[in-house]
Amino acid sequence: MASSEQRNMSCKRTNYIKWHDYFMANAILAAKRSKDPSSQVGACIVNEDKKIVGIGYNSMPHGCSDDEFPWAKNSEDVLENKYFYVCHAELNAVLNKNSADVKNCTIYVSLFPCNECAKVIIQAGIKEVIYLSDKHSHKPETIASKKLLDAAKVKYWQYKSNQSKIVIYFDENNWNIRIYRECDQVSLE
Repeated sequence: MASSEQRNMSCKRTNYIKWHDYFMANAILAAKRSKDPSSQVGACIVNEDKKIVGIGYNSMPHGCSDDEFPWAKNSEDVLENKYFYVCHAELNAVLNKNSADVKNCTIYVSLFPCNECAKVIIQAGIKEVIYLSDKHSHKPETIASKKLLDAAKVKYWQYKSNQSKIVIYFDENNWNIRIYRECDQVSLE
């Protein structure tokens, strides 16, 4: 770990975070807001200018207390399961958009979208889905989702980062330490 005295300040850094890592990290960070005990999912919508235009995570709808609605998923009483109540990350990202629309945007998601979210993605005009996990690929909801996305010609692909983690420090004295290294000729692009 280089101290500020050891940094070469005469050239640009080459170990800066790349676009895909940046946007996927935002989706993962958004997922950390979810109160769902089994699946924390996040979504980040990015326009063609590489600007974030929407963020979402799975949560109860506004005005519906997450203390009063169920988070279970295996109750025999279907009304005591979360599925009828929770808004998925993709829906929330589209509804939370800070632009007129999300047409031709890309959505980064921590988990491949279900069929209901695929419908929202298609109707919103999103052109590309970049996902981290496809752990439910065998489920009918995911199979139907892929059929819908294929039919609507929405591109989707699984993102594999070259790095295993991004560390965020909230300590004002340490937040900047690990993002610098001596200038070199190696591009991490």
